[in-house]
Amino acid sequence: MVGFRTEYIAAGGNRHPAAADWDAVTGLLAYGSNINVALWKPLDAGHEGVFALLSAHADIVNVVKFFYPAPDWPHLLLSGSADQTVRLWQVDPSARHLYTPVGVLQGHAASINCLDVVPGRQVLASGAADATIKIWHLDFNGHQWNPSLLQTIQTNPKFLPLTLCISVAKGDDLLLAAAGTQGFIHVYASKSSRDLTHQATLTGHEGWIRSLAITTEDDQPDSDLLLASASQDKYIRLWRCRQTHGSASAEDPQLNGNIDFDRLLSNKTHRVQTRSGSYVLTFEALLLGHDDWIYAVSWQRIAGQLRLLSASADSSVSMWDSEAASGLWVCTTRLGEINAQKGSTTATGSMGGFCIALWSPNGQSVACLGRTGSWRLWTYETDQGRWLQGVGVSGHTKPVMDIAWARDGSYLLSTGSDQTTRLHAKWISQGAASWHEFARPQIHGYDLNCIDAIGEIRFVSGADEKLLRVFDEPKSTAELLSQLCGVESASRRALPEAANIPVLGLSNKALEASAEPLSGSRDQGDTDNKWQSARPGDRKTRESDYPPTEDDLARYTLWPEREKLYGHGHEVSAVAVSHNGLLMATACKASSLDHAVIRIFETIDWRELKPPLVAHSLTVTSLRFSDDDCYLLSTGRDRQWSIFEKDKADSHVFALRAKYPRAHSRMILSACWAPVEAGDIFVTGGRDKTYRIWNLQKAGSELVHTIDLPGPVTAVDILRRLVQATLILAVATETGEVSIHLLEKETLKIKSCHRLEDQSRSSKAIMQLRWRPLSTDEDKRRDGEHVEDPVGQLAIGNEDSSLRILQCSLTG
Repeated sequence: MVGFRTEYIAAGGNRHPAAADWDAVTGLLAYGSNINVALWKPLDAGHEGVFALLSAHADIVNVVKFFYPAPDWPHLLLSGSADQTVRLWQVDPSARHLYTPVGVLQGHAASINCLDVVPGRQVLASGAADATIKIWHLDFNGHQWNPSLLQTIQTNPKFLPLTLCISVAKGDDLLLAAAGTQGFIHVYASKSSRDLTHQATLTGHEGWIRSLAITTEDDQPDSDLLLASASQDKYIRLWRCRQTHGSASAEDPQLNGNIDFDRLLSNKTHRVQTRSGSYVLTFEALLLGHDDWIYAVSWQRIAGQLRLLSASADSSVSMWDSEAASGLWVCTTRLGEINAQKGSTTATGSMGGFCIALWSPNGQSVACLGRTGSWRLWTYETDQGRWLQGVGVSGHTKPVMDIAWARDGSYLLSTGSDQTTRLHAKWISQGAASWHEFARPQIHGYDLNCIDAIGEIRFVSGADEKLLRVFDEPKSTAELLSQLCGVESASRRALPEAANIPVLGLSNKALEASAEPLSGSRDQGDTDNKWQSARPGDRKTRESDYPPTEDDLARYTLWPEREKLYGHGHEVSAVAVSHNGLLMATACKASSLDHAVIRIFETIDWRELKPPLVAHSLTVTSLRFSDDDCYLLSTGRDRQWSIFEKDKADSHVFALRAKYPRAHSRMILSACWAPVEAGDIFVTGGRDKTYRIWNLQKAGSELVHTIDLPGPVTAVDILRRLVQATLILAVATETGEVSIHLLEKETLKIKSCHRLEDQSRSSKAIMQLRWRPLSTDEDKRRDGEHVEDPVGQLAIGNEDSSLRILQCSLTG
């Protein structure tokens, strides 16, 4: 048997204001990540990060909400998606904080944009891009959830709901506020029946309203309600809802001045009639301070004091308090970035704004999601009297196209369509170990397609451009990995100090410690910054014992570019580096023989070895060197594989050794070599839903076995050592399934096959698999592994933008 344990999940968040929720009971933070829902415990002392992904949706998750319908019922997690459905997830009592799908709400004709619930009530509201709001009722019989649709509200005048908030008024009546692609807030209430009817329209905002939040002013039973609205007009408006027994005035004060206060500061009262009483809505306050669109607002009561949290595209998160003496709402705390460079990218230091901001259950921490899909976590330190940034989580926001381990297995590189390359390593701290992103070596302007490591301190990547770029590890990253991960670099003295990228540039420039500040660079004189630097060009030295924050990753962990490699006529599709690090094979997208060539480069002087290798007629999809570097295996969309043999007398000369024109009935997507001890054995996987085992012989090649699978095979990889005289083959499919096949060394027959559990499989196609190269006793001791008979660690890059590392071991 092969046992699996999830070591690491990296998943970037969806940039939608409603795509996350922090549960006040369990402490879990759930957020949408592509088409999944990621689960994270931000205040976990072990900094485990994301520990599970919930998969059931078919499109992007836009909204996530925890729901407690009744005191004696199980609590739910709700998720709404662009697939027009709302999923119900119930906590699984047999698993730690895991949820299983128990129901689905269907009825909307477009993407779900917002949800809201009333704790203790079995009612929830959903808003979608079909310009409707639906009211649902949930019933639970002890075993099954039975949802029913109570009402459908057609917005009039028509607008697309982007945010909802629902509250219980006196007499158990419901009040619903909805807003979206207009500058108005529409208020609904149950007047003469249980159906909600339109009662009032709150005007004042001059842009789309992105977030609404409602709360009681205090803990008294007859407390007023306070409604906060955040808009793209850069303002937050507060509204008061008070029960009244008299008539409400509808007069508007006429004020003079240069500013049109008639629209901004209207004191018009709005009457809302319910079955149990009458309410008056009035404008309470206008909060100014943000310089760009405001995406999110959230209330929290801390020590009896009501506080408001807001997140904006101006790269700041603000906390607002009401002064006891004057009653004015003022910004008392501002986190994030002040005076950001407008129009700059994360490579030049800009955060790009925040779209989600959440309070922790105790109000002492704040979690925020930025433009890069990474979460920042701030915690208030009472002894220091200030907010300090802690360890967040990060990940790709678009498909992970390729992954590569350093040659010694010390870290993992991933690259994807979000135009970034990321370095992941295991943080060792006080006997505990957890994986984190430790560097962002490349922030590019093109989608990245492929990557491979050149030794331990260098890598090459290819993108949707006609060249490849080679990067060197800087001293700052080497020192960081040494200090926090125990990864030592023998050639650290020869490394460049750091790197920076010019505004509007694509090439990372190496910087030395004595370099002058770059033109346009910002002075990072913040005393809270964990990186000591008087100038942005200087080498950054860590004094913290924690992994780098998102600010550090975006600003200070770029790797300098060493070389550009030219020659291809189209976008680069595949790259492979020999195990000795001396040769590099590359290919590009092609539709003809002229471009479907394989180019070989030396890694010493970066010279191309002419002529290029010719064998394919369409795009080469995969390139792999054998373990002894004697052979180069290539596969292509033309359904054939080819093997080139290196000349024993001249290592710069390759000749075609064998090829199989119709190796699969459809295109071949992946290939790999077996360890040298097993002989010249290799495996190919194709879109024809099979993988095939081949034996390269002196007289040609032999097809040994053909194995059928449920879906197209997108990735294969064999562990580079034998385990109990057995080959360990990992196979992935387009349906997200990963399976481990144990092959007999002599006959290559399958001894057993083990599939990943359903809750651990990917929700989309798997783009790449890679076994960690080494598993020595030193590595086990360094990584804190305590498994009886370890097989190895398997890295998985997914189309759903997630990156996983699994620990595999033989059991029984």
